[in-house]
Amino acid sequence: MDRAAFSRRTFLAAAGAAAAAGAAGCAPGEDRDRSSSPAHSDAKSPAKENDRAGDASWRLKGRGAEHEVEGYADRTSVASGEPFRLHVHTTAKTFRAEAFRMGWYGGALARKVWESGSLKGTRQPAAKVEPTTYTVTADWTASTEVATKDWPEGSYLIRLTADTGGQRYVPVTVRSAGTRGRVVIVNAVATWQAYNEWGGHSLYNGPTGDDADRSRAVSCDRPYHRDGDGLFLTYEQPVVALAEKLGLAPAYVTNMDLERDPHILDGATAVLSLGHDEYWTQSMRDRVTAARDRGTNIAFLGANACFRRIRLEKTALGEQRLIVCYKNDWPKDPGRREGEPPTTNFREPPHAQPENSLTGTLYESNPTTADYVVASPDHWLFEGTGVKQGSKFPGLVGTEYDRANGTESTPRPIEVISHSPLTCRGVHSYANSAYYTASSGAGVFNTGTMRWVQSTVGEGGHGIDATTARFTSRVTENLLRAFAAGPAGRTHPAKDNLDTFHPYAGDPTWSKRNLW
Repeated sequence: MDRAAFSRRTFLAAAGAAAAAGAAGCAPGEDRDRSSSPAHSDAKSPAKENDRAGDASWRLKGRGAEHEVEGYADRTSVASGEPFRLHVHTTAKTFRAEAFRMGWYGGALARKVWESGSLKGTRQPAAKVEPTTYTVTADWTASTEVATKDWPEGSYLIRLTADTGGQRYVPVTVRSAGTRGRVVIVNAVATWQAYNEWGGHSLYNGPTGDDADRSRAVSCDRPYHRDGDGLFLTYEQPVVALAEKLGLAPAYVTNMDLERDPHILDGATAVLSLGHDEYWTQSMRDRVTAARDRGTNIAFLGANACFRRIRLEKTALGEQRLIVCYKNDWPKDPGRREGEPPTTNFREPPHAQPENSLTGTLYESNPTTADYVVASPDHWLFEGTGVKQGSKFPGLVGTEYDRANGTESTPRPIEVISHSPLTCRGVHSYANSAYYTASSGAGVFNTGTMRWVQSTVGEGGHGIDATTARFTSRVTENLLRAFAAGPAGRTHPAKDNLDTFHPYAGDPTWSKRNLW
């Protein structure tokens, strides 16, 4: 059994509920694309897009009864103008769908770009569970096709509303045609699916609650559980809003797109890996690493990033819709070709590649809650925050955390800017935020805590408050502005201080003494 499974499930359930909380409503309307209406004149860039009036009613009023309404899209991302189909189950006679583009919009955080008319409800078949991999599939007929003509690039939530009142989301990304000269927001669809318990099985557990009946492969051909947004609202939406509020005109892709298109990051100024981005293919990692080595800045605004190696396969609905990860059972993976890296932790043999060679910090363990402690108050990322040596922010570290250590895979020069003491599973350790620079001039920053993104809007619990939100928002703003300007290492070279904060720096045996 994954040692962190229980604590992760518990935390994600609570965090997801908090992030999606709020009352809202929406009047029914005809099937129309609002982006072509007079009140919503065409605009292609997110900077112009966010000058439009938002729709603060985008949140769910309530899920209703279990399975009252739920659905999924047959594409995780589409190009603007490319249609996708919604596969919807509902116990109601009719339902409707509304598409909200997520952004800033003067604080409304979303704009409705499309709504359907009344659509006939269908009671779809029960979930199918493949008996050897415990893969859950919702083999449902398509309910409607959605055209995306004139939809701006961005992260979208499709809200389904049954005529009986229940609501759920379906996430879709309208991907950018190019990323040159732009900050790239990556929606971590593979990780959303890894934790998706719809149908009773995820990559962490099955109905028995242990490792035996967890999925070895999970499918995108099913709804997400709970509110239906995956992990978007908890770990990604606050940064989407902040980036667009700053007028950065970010580009949008999913991590599936990183696999699909080897040139998608060509010329990007920065790549943002958000609050929980754990599951990567080898190609995803190779392409982000190559972008860094060409001068593209990389930000990891969470913890536990790039930890699991996966493989993508096709389903009945298309390519790259099945996420395969056998973890410790990788020798039993029938789809692994000879010599191919296994679907297990990146740091594990064979083909061991500790994640910190890219991320800077190394995932250590969970669950924990600790104060975030500033160690380098004069660092440029802390400009305007007013912090001093030892300034503390309660509860900001957790539930998973990373540490900068001295393994030979640690990039140098690396600058530790927070050093937060904690206890996890009875072991005393530290969490670190760290910044390193590559020879290409790229800057790479890792927050080292999974609560960072939530905290920017004062969410996450554990004592996170408005003071913490102001701090993390300002640090993130400093980061985004600097990373949008070009290779950050040229203007902000890292000042190596790792040996000051890690007693085992340079000791290759440290990796065998950490909590994993």
